[in-house]
Amino acid sequence: MSDTDDMQMVLTYGDVALASSLILIVLLVSWQLRLHLTKILLTAAIRTVVQLSFIGLILAWIFAREQWYEVLLILTIMTLIAGSAAKNRVKRSYKGLFTDTFIAVSTSAVFVTAIAILIILRVQPWYTPQFIIPILGLILGNSLTAISLTSNQLIESFHEQRWRIEMMLSLSARPFEAVHEPIRAAIINGMTPTLNSMLVVGIVSLPGMMTGQILAGADPTQAVRYQIVTMFLICVSSTLGCTINALLIYRRFFNKKHQFILP
Repeated sequence: MSDTDDMQMVLTYGDVALASSLILIVLLVSWQLRLHLTKILLTAAIRTVVQLSFIGLILAWIFAREQWYEVLLILTIMTLIAGSAAKNRVKRSYKGLFTDTFIAVSTSAVFVTAIAILIILRVQPWYTPQFIIPILGLILGNSLTAISLTSNQLIESFHEQRWRIEMMLSLSARPFEAVHEPIRAAIINGMTPTLNSMLVVGIVSLPGMMTGQILAGADPTQAVRYQIVTMFLICVSSTLGCTINALLIYRRFFNKKHQFILP
């Protein structure tokens, strides 16, 4: 047995229970400072355990079978949930918002995941669940955050800057010219978390994927390479998602006569 094998650690249910008990510290802080977070903290903790335990059982079953249609079903469900989550984080809703967020999330995530699986990692077969499911999940999680931030700021800007936009249109500005600045600012806002994490990765923080691989006994150099690949995938997916989403929202705020409207 190698030294790496000796260092691998298997977590027991007792270890998980011990980690879960640390939530008591958070609850104590919430109670002392009257943050009124007790209910949501307990709900979040319970959902974390239940949801991850459930998906663990599902993934174990899918990994053992490796059927393409089952993997495709899981990927579809993950994408639908991501689109719904991105929509639910937007404060000002409108008819068609879910369609816009779903298109932005799915298009960017599926495109980037396909590149990762088929070109970069060259996984055979493409539906190998241990690769495609975690990669798509990682990209979806980051993309939906970026897209929801873009949606929130852009919709708020359109409402707040309505008169400025209409004034520019009255001065013969084209629709995209009138809203270019809000779109630019919204995409930058959506991209900021991703860019910030890239600036400090490896210096201030060790990302979850890399940390998990190292704790599982993987070669640190391989863990670093995988993390570099995933960081670039996340960056590209977030950029595409934010851009597509901003353009779809922009389309909703103009009618066929190029008049600015509030949907």
